[in-house]
Amino acid sequence: MEFRPILSALMRSKVAMILIGLQVALTLAIMCNALFIINQRLERMHRPSGMNETDTFIVGSYGFGSGFNVQTTVDADLAMLRNLPGVVDVAMTNGMVPMGQSGWGSGVGLQPNQKQATARTAYYMVDDHAINAYGLKLVAGRNFKPEEISFMTMNNRKTSPVAIITQALALKLFPDGNAIGKQIYDENEPFTIIGVVEALEKPWVDAEDVEYSVMWPTHLAYGNGSTYLIRAETGRRDEVMKVVEAKLGESNQSRIVRSMRSIEKVRAQAYANDRAMAIILGSVIAALLTITALGIVGMASFWVAQRTKQIGTRRALGATRGSILRYFQTENFVITTCGLLLGGLLTYALSLWLLTHVDGAKLLPWYYVPIGFACLWLLGQLAVLGPATRASRVPPAVATRSV
Repeated sequence: MEFRPILSALMRSKVAMILIGLQVALTLAIMCNALFIINQRLERMHRPSGMNETDTFIVGSYGFGSGFNVQTTVDADLAMLRNLPGVVDVAMTNGMVPMGQSGWGSGVGLQPNQKQATARTAYYMVDDHAINAYGLKLVAGRNFKPEEISFMTMNNRKTSPVAIITQALALKLFPDGNAIGKQIYDENEPFTIIGVVEALEKPWVDAEDVEYSVMWPTHLAYGNGSTYLIRAETGRRDEVMKVVEAKLGESNQSRIVRSMRSIEKVRAQAYANDRAMAIILGSVIAALLTITALGIVGMASFWVAQRTKQIGTRRALGATRGSILRYFQTENFVITTCGLLLGGLLTYALSLWLLTHVDGAKLLPWYYVPIGFACLWLLGQLAVLGPATRASRVPPAVATRSV
């Protein structure tokens, strides 16, 4: 098919052609960047935390009254909870779990009083049951021993000289050798690495280096408060949650049981904003594609109505239905392609703007643009198919009706 008649016809309808081309260009730019952002959010939402999330939950206890002894209560609670039916293991924590959005963090270095930390880490204060309770995988070294567990309050801070770190942090601190037995420092406080777990994310989902975590063998109580992380047998979590709440309340009347949440709920709450953004951007993409398709349909329908006599004349001169159909499809392909070429430039311009103005933004990968081209080419051909089919059905007799 010759392009000259098509280009000649388009030059007589410049405004419509420019408007549709700009619409296609803007749709491509927004669609590609929005899809990239959605993909980034989905990757964040589904990245593994390193722990067993399905069967695990946390619960808090806060004592009141002058006779309440938090250390005695913690010891009794742990003994009672670990013997409940359906419980795999229990660990006392400092209230920190991956995606929990609150906790302790600091920098660690390879020298005492290092001016700039080698890595920023999260500090999980746990006991010798934590690896099993969290569902972590120990890949090197050993677990904590019961005699290494200290008891610390906000007014009586005791730290242990040993620590377990994540594999990602071990590679950051000691990229050329084994981390086991090496020392790290929190300011001037030394810690010997005795174990390495495969993964344990920080509580803060927006944190850089989210896999850099340190575990200390410490029971930490906030005043009269304590937090327990409980792992249930597979499929029994909800059942065990009810039993734990009842047993904690019965075992000590001088406390409030609160903040019971499954880790699945913790994840849902932590990534609520990411989920909302993905839904909103997905809706924007759907709306833009719908508007663009309707614009193409409207333009093509107008041109078919405007050129009815011309189409009839071509049919009378021997043009087939197929050639008429291909004419309008080719015309739409030309307009869409011009819009997409401009849209490719706008796509990367928008990506660069996001890179410089939005924290955590990344440059759009190259393959999003060709995928966008293919999608909008297909959309354009599908949108013009209806009007083009009507045009192909115009009978040759239409050319003589006004004579």
